[in-house]
Amino acid sequence: MIQEINFDGIVGPSHNYAGLSPGNLAATRSAGATAHPRAAALQGVAKMRANLALGLAQGVLLPHPRPDHDWLAALHTDYAAAPAHLKARAFSASPMWAANAATVSPAPDTADGRCHLTVANLVTMPHRSHEWPATLAQLQLAFAHEGFAVHPPVPAPFGDEGAANHMRLCAAHDAPGVEVFVYGVSGGPFPARQHREASEVVARAHGLDPARTLFVEQSPEAIAAGAFHNDVVAVANEHVLFAHEQAFADREAFYADLRRLLPSVEIVEVPAARVSLGDAIRSYLFNAQLVTAASGAQTLIVPGEARENEAVWSWLQEHLAGNGPIRAVEVVDVRESMSNGGGPACLRLRVACDPALVDHRFLVDDARLDRIAGVIAQHWPEAIAADAIGDPAVVAQVIAARRALYETLDLVGLLDS
Repeated sequence: MIQEINFDGIVGPSHNYAGLSPGNLAATRSAGATAHPRAAALQGVAKMRANLALGLAQGVLLPHPRPDHDWLAALHTDYAAAPAHLKARAFSASPMWAANAATVSPAPDTADGRCHLTVANLVTMPHRSHEWPATLAQLQLAFAHEGFAVHPPVPAPFGDEGAANHMRLCAAHDAPGVEVFVYGVSGGPFPARQHREASEVVARAHGLDPARTLFVEQSPEAIAAGAFHNDVVAVANEHVLFAHEQAFADREAFYADLRRLLPSVEIVEVPAARVSLGDAIRSYLFNAQLVTAASGAQTLIVPGEARENEAVWSWLQEHLAGNGPIRAVEVVDVRESMSNGGGPACLRLRVACDPALVDHRFLVDDARLDRIAGVIAQHWPEAIAADAIGDPAVVAQVIAARRALYETLDLVGLLDS
């Protein structure tokens, strides 16, 4: 039975605010601040508990080796000798944002009837460009069943940022869908991270039907405003597309194609006159999880910052009162992730599949989350200041904390991945 599983990235013990991501305004604003890895990870666990309470299936992806000694060795240095900017890039906890782990095409959409996953290469940002080997190792283990096909990343120089620039619309998760790849065109003050060529490679690798695959350009205005990924300005679930008016370069053509391919589609567009791009990006209104709760209600899971923004919260309340497609809004606290530029949607990778085919060690219930929270409370650093990234004591604590988590989850075989 195919159902959607949200695989959340557990916030790693090296979580810090080094400001490594140009175009991500929150990360840039927080550069140099003191981060709180323990609180960040526990906030992520609380979000997963809230998902379980909605009747959703929940999984996890694990923190990567930090510092990344293999990457530094490939640069002919080590952590002690590396300059500060390489230390920070080798220490980043950015794999927590699992929406950038891979692009996923469920079995109903693919030519061979398997669920396909292509690991993102993340080549645009140096601190993320070395994530893919550890991500690939986890996905190959979690989805080792023959019902899945896990692909290595698209070769450079074509930038691929995974599911954060991919949407799927369908009548139901187990029905054939329309897959939408959103790409950017360079220009303005910030780089476009998703290349159309990369998206086309992924679509071919997954065996998607060209007639039901759309390549849509993100608006340059959105990128310039700080929408470094499409999921900062749009999100989809089943037959509902929720988007900002300025999300796409040619929204009318895109909407027309959607309506042709999926006549049941419901497009919920937030006017720029009601919620500016600036407010949308600051609040992460669209970097939310749009899910189908066990009750059948389309539910939007937003960060607390959305409730605190008057324009955003006013629009949401009007939509709910007007009996629109989104029937409920749930608020979660992910402030530590938000301060580094990642909302609820950034923290999860959506995989529509039969849960029975997934390695059970990557799936969680409340009891398993209790065990994870216990490890975090005992081992994660309480705080990491900007000048502590190279501190040998902090490095030792981060390494020990990750080992404790992998041992608890019976995944020690991945420790060196």
